[in-house]
Amino acid sequence: MEASILIATLRDSLESNTAHLVYEQLNDIHPVDYAHAISEFPINNLWVFLSALPHPEQAKVFSYLPVDIQVALSTQISRNKLAPIIRQVSPDERADLFNRLSEEQREALLPALAIAEREDLLLLSSHEEGTAGAIMTSDYVMLSAEHNVTQALDVLRREAPDKETIYSAYVVDKERLLVGVVSLKDLILAPVTMRIKELMTHEPISGSVEDSQEDIATLIAKYDLLALPIVDNEKRMVGIVTYDDALDVVAAEATEDIHKTATIGKLDISVKDASIFLLFRKRVFWLVILVFGNIFSGAGIAFYENTIADHIALLFFLPLLIGSSGNAGAQSGTLMVRALATGDIKLRDWGALLAKECLVAGLLGLTMAAAVVGLGWWRGGYDIAVIVAMTMMLVVLAGSLIGLSLPFLLSRFKLDPATASGPLITSIADVAGVVLYFSIATWYLNL
Repeated sequence: MEASILIATLRDSLESNTAHLVYEQLNDIHPVDYAHAISEFPINNLWVFLSALPHPEQAKVFSYLPVDIQVALSTQISRNKLAPIIRQVSPDERADLFNRLSEEQREALLPALAIAEREDLLLLSSHEEGTAGAIMTSDYVMLSAEHNVTQALDVLRREAPDKETIYSAYVVDKERLLVGVVSLKDLILAPVTMRIKELMTHEPISGSVEDSQEDIATLIAKYDLLALPIVDNEKRMVGIVTYDDALDVVAAEATEDIHKTATIGKLDISVKDASIFLLFRKRVFWLVILVFGNIFSGAGIAFYENTIADHIALLFFLPLLIGSSGNAGAQSGTLMVRALATGDIKLRDWGALLAKECLVAGLLGLTMAAAVVGLGWWRGGYDIAVIVAMTMMLVVLAGSLIGLSLPFLLSRFKLDPATASGPLITSIADVAGVVLYFSIATWYLNL
């Protein structure tokens, strides 16, 4: 069912006071589609739809709601209504919500949870934001190395309903030290009397609870894992990060980097839900900084005003040349930022890449110079054509080298290279383009 039709159906049921019948009538609707549809309604109406569901379905739908809506809903309903939902959502999602609640809401919620759930929640929510501990879940299957295949499968059958994934089971010793991992496929295919210690993969790939989320996502992608075991400083197993959580991390990091390439601060909520003041605050800082940066372009033009006055045709090509410089810089910068982010290149590669970029930018500059030389001849004759062609070659080279070097420079000083893209590179390349253009013109024309 299309989202618009589902929302219209929900709206009609609300008006006819039959919201409690909708989910039964639409039992083929996936919980994520139902969550997206009801999130379009005000909070008080949203709870009408959610409360009409059985408790297991409430937890499924609730877990797919945006976190800001989960928090808002948590403030609107009583602890007795919230606790059954919280108990059934996955531990990592439970911890995410708990960290966003006020201190008063946390104190009200904790007594409604079982002791084991409470301790697990406090442990998961204690990890620093941005680390593996903040996104891991404690829902995983543990096996003993002394189990045989039959015993291991019995464990999986008992624990499967309560675990996030059973496709990989983790072998730990009496101290909870991670000693191996075995897949469900291997268990099914192995002889029933084989011991797990003979079947398991020894020294499995794992991550530390203090590793960054990006590093964890990189490991999962590199080794094609469904889940990555997470250990503490004593190498004891404390949780797993599943591939879907890693995918969320990758998507969030990509969004953040895209925002940074446009010199926009990090947005924790969607653009649709962001307030006018928040959007203003996230965008204004760099725009003001770049205003002062662009003053140097104006100063360069003012410095060469005699050259401009004697050859007014030069002004025709100014936007074209500085725009080409900025575009070449933005291209080069984007390539470097992405390569640094994925680990494809390191700081030590700057020298080799600089030489390669000189050759590439030189070829680009020659091609673009050839494209504009005829236009220069038409607008200002032979002299202007030569100046425009020479300048085009140099500004493309300068812009490309600025775009390549600025991400490396920021990385060298432990700053995010994504900030170097877009407006920042373009502004610096613009200044360089103005100075190069009129310097060449002044020199060539003997002014």
